[in-house]
Amino acid sequence: MTVTAPPEAIESMEQLAVVWRAMALDRDPDADVRDLPGLAVRWADSRFAFWNCVTLTEADAGAELLARRLAQAADIMRAKRRPGFLWLFEDLLAEEARGTLAAAAERAGLRYAFPGTAMAGDLLPIPEPSHPDLTFARVTTAAQLESYADLNSRGYGFPLEDGRDGLAGSALWTSGVHAYLALRGDVPVACAATVEAAGRLFVLLVATDPRWQRRGYGEAVTRKALYEGARATGLTRATLHATAAGTPVYPRIGFVPHSPMGFYGLRE
Repeated sequence: MTVTAPPEAIESMEQLAVVWRAMALDRDPDADVRDLPGLAVRWADSRFAFWNCVTLTEADAGAELLARRLAQAADIMRAKRRPGFLWLFEDLLAEEARGTLAAAAERAGLRYAFPGTAMAGDLLPIPEPSHPDLTFARVTTAAQLESYADLNSRGYGFPLEDGRDGLAGSALWTSGVHAYLALRGDVPVACAATVEAAGRLFVLLVATDPRWQRRGYGEAVTRKALYEGARATGLTRATLHATAAGTPVYPRIGFVPHSPMGFYGLRE
């Protein structure tokens, strides 16, 4: 069968599978990181819901196959202790399946949670960033990692304890990930990270304290994480999955939006 799904959508799905495998295993060496027919499970069963993920992996899935995979994903999610999300790259679906997506998700017992956009770009290296209000600090200590977790909790509306459960004690995040805090004086106001993934630099967990949004802080610290990650790895291509808040920001750095994404949770 000829695959008609855009290669960028396939790339983004594969990037998610690679990065989230590492993140789930970082939280729990026994995390569920199965690759099933048509589904990748990356489930740490963490209180930080972003580390509990299922995604559809087949290109050009038709309506019947989509319905079956959504039902399977929902069954996997129901069997877990902690809630998480199905991440769905809409451009992986055959055109006729996209029109049935909402109804198929409802039948499977899934609710649409929020939108996203997959982006990529051959944009590295970039100039060393600066911002008149900010200094930048790489996350290397437990206290800095807690500040990073708290910024994500505030930025995405999670309880502080949930964000800390997702990052506390991680050796990966204080060594293998290029994670940076943006500081206004000595106050952390934004954060961003990059990590090497299958020949790309993947951007993850970008957040700004709601009290300090719309000042360019998130963009500045994202540029810092990209700059340092590219300098350390020599990589030239970067990928990310943006929420609605970040969607207008990343094209200014050089990312090109491609596949729309949907995040789904279980219906109550």
